[in-house]
Amino acid sequence: MNHSVSLDSFDFSTPIQIRFSDIDGYLHVNNGIYFNYFEHSRAEFLHKRCQWDIMKIGAVVARVEMDYFRPIHLEDQVKALVKCTRVGNTSFVLEQYLVGNSESENDLVFAKCICTMVSVDMKTMKPTPVPELYKAKLLNQPEKQA
Repeated sequence: MNHSVSLDSFDFSTPIQIRFSDIDGYLHVNNGIYFNYFEHSRAEFLHKRCQWDIMKIGAVVARVEMDYFRPIHLEDQVKALVKCTRVGNTSFVLEQYLVGNSESENDLVFAKCICTMVSVDMKTMKPTPVPELYKAKLLNQPEKQA
């Protein structure tokens, strides 16, 4: 399986801090912690890239797929890459990678995540269309002029 990632197609990244408590008995990051890393990077993406106001329109996870390629160790330098690959009516899909360096190797791909998110009305908690305000930002496109 080819785990190479075209870094050129990702223009959003955020550093991941590996905590001692993330390490399990096998001396690498426990597989469940990867979900936390991806969750953190999604939140950063929505906040920093989209200026998404989750108190008005929420963004909840509908589906997560994850592939583990190699273990992360305490001393590894890791960052998360995030991009939106599709925007539908009420949902959007984020592609995410954990990439970085170990003490002996560079340009490593640790894991991949595909996450389908649904925008919800925070008053009713029902799906609602992805606001136009966020669509262009999700896809990193220029905003449409009124």
